[in-house]
Amino acid sequence: MGSNVREDIMTAARRAAQAHGYTGLNFRELAAEVGIKSASIHYHFPTKVDLGAAVAKRYWEDSQAVLDGIWNGGPGASQALRAYPDTFRRSLENGNRICLCSFMSAEHDDLPDPVRQEISRFAEINVAWLTRVLSAATDMETGACERRARAIFAAVAGAQLMARSQADVGVFDTLIEGYRDAGLLPA
Repeated sequence: MGSNVREDIMTAARRAAQAHGYTGLNFRELAAEVGIKSASIHYHFPTKVDLGAAVAKRYWEDSQAVLDGIWNGGPGASQALRAYPDTFRRSLENGNRICLCSFMSAEHDDLPDPVRQEISRFAEINVAWLTRVLSAATDMETGACERRARAIFAAVAGAQLMARSQADVGVFDTLIEGYRDAGLLPA
């Protein structure tokens, strides 16, 4: 079994988790989607916990790479803040899915510890990135930047959830513009 099968499983599992959360990681259904036997998934991921943690870790690592691509400490911090909501919008444009970590966070009490830890990392990297960018874009002190970063993260994730509930990316856009009008995000 090659690494392509592992990647195919990870891709299918990511889609399932973005649509159905951790409970959507069903080995039999994933195997059918990938075109393999469910026992083959166990070769790469012995348990559902292993698969869930691997998918969540890959998700936050990919998200960090996207954020670093938007702004990596150079000029343009305000433009990076303006672009930030687009990282959440893309999931809505892709089959009305939401952020995998937002979905799984709703299942927090039922998640195994290894999965819960990887999900928490997603919020941590978003808040840390936003704090750095806000520090570069404003004259606010670090504590204020972190509080505002948490507010931005929660607001953008909430806008995504509201848009998904109505299957309308326009709801997301309207909410983001409202955040800009209110001064939470740069105009």
